[in-house]
Amino acid sequence: MTETRTVSHDWQEESGEAKARWFQSLSLKERMDTFCWFTDMVLSTNPGIVEKKDAESIAGRVLALTKT
Repeated sequence: MTETRTVSHDWQEESGEAKARWFQSLSLKERMDTFCWFTDMVLSTNPGIVEKKDAESIAGRVLALTKT
């Protein structure tokens, strides 16, 4: 049986949970390829980011989660 993939234009598919489900559906190789793609994109946009130490969140811009 083949899996039917569809394109969704529903905003519900943009939730963090939906993105996590999508990422979890990838194979390890696909996850690493995606991670490397994002890393390359960030470094090409801002090569100096590797020099940043003790980065802090900007209130209202980024949600940083911590394990308590």
